[in-house]
Amino acid sequence: MGHVATLVERLRAAGCVFAEEEAELLTGAARDEGHLAELLARRVDGEPLETVVGWAEFCGLHMEVGAGVFVPRRRSEFLAAQAVARTGPGAVVVDLCCGVGALGAAVASRVPGVELHAADIDEGALVYARRNVTPYGGRVHRGDLYAALPDSLRGRVDVLVVNAPYVPTGEIAFLPAEARDHEPTATLDGGPDGVAVHRRVAAEATRWLAPGGRLLIETSARQSPLTASALTSGGLAVHAVTSDEFHATVLIGTAPEAGG
Repeated sequence: MGHVATLVERLRAAGCVFAEEEAELLTGAARDEGHLAELLARRVDGEPLETVVGWAEFCGLHMEVGAGVFVPRRRSEFLAAQAVARTGPGAVVVDLCCGVGALGAAVASRVPGVELHAADIDEGALVYARRNVTPYGGRVHRGDLYAALPDSLRGRVDVLVVNAPYVPTGEIAFLPAEARDHEPTATLDGGPDGVAVHRRVAAEATRWLAPGGRLLIETSARQSPLTASALTSGGLAVHAVTSDEFHATVLIGTAPEAGG
């Protein structure tokens, strides 16, 4: 299928740092020469490699993705690992603002018997979420934050994992073009200070969490104090965990125990 050297040259000219690896992935995803040319053109035009080839690797899993969705980041594997460490067999897990459902799928793939629910407002992303979480018995719901969830989950959620947008509105213009030009603004824009959605998540969390249940939310090191304040205001006991390897910050909010 085409000449790999030519593919590599085209990709290098477009600024792709890992041109050899990308050429192999594009070749592997192409059905024929014409399809390969189409995939190459999309990549050279700046579309994320993951949406061009149709999948992103996340926690060792292949998550299906497509044009116009938020691509799961390697950074968020730290959030997934923190959630896995706090999820017991049979736990009720909600992946809120789930996008393509990568976090929920990662948790369910590692913890047996979880009752998984994934929710997002974007039907385009949920097309892929259904494909990614259904193999793990997950259910997908559409709606704005908690409005998407069935009432039967109130007070039952053991682990609520959230990767909501946290880029301040004024900084979106400075994001890499792959994100800025090819992912929905709503998946990036966290409001004037970046934590508007975090505040909404935190404000209602205790209504949905089981006694002692945990909310795990990704944020940035700079905005961590603002996110922590939102969780505290929502009635959660908060502590932060960080990873130099993943350049990631996760805040963990714990709901009061019954009678506490």
